[in-house]
Amino acid sequence: MTTNKFLVPLFLRLLLLAMLLAGTSTNPLCKIDTKELGVCQPAVAPWHGKPLQPPTKGCCSVLRRADLKCLCNFKSILPSIGINITNALALPSKCGIKTPPECHIISP
Repeated sequence: MTTNKFLVPLFLRLLLLAMLLAGTSTNPLCKIDTKELGVCQPAVAPWHGKPLQPPTKGCCSVLRRADLKCLCNFKSILPSIGINITNALALPSKCGIKTPPECHIISP
């Protein structure tokens, strides 16, 4: 059934968005707790007028434990939660982690 083929990814993206916005409870996703991703916030989105910062050791540690292929499947929802896709997808290489093909931006 093709309807399910499109509804499941949409549902997963909406679920991730809800979990990221809630941010107060433990939500395991892609081998990490979604709250842990908050340590990467300064490296992906300006916060309270501050410029972007390089990823911290804590951010890189979270990325090393995460299933990046899994996380990158959700890249399309990043702008809806105020995260710049280019900045987010650059994090693995800034942390010395090989970037999975799922994390590359496809140019039109």
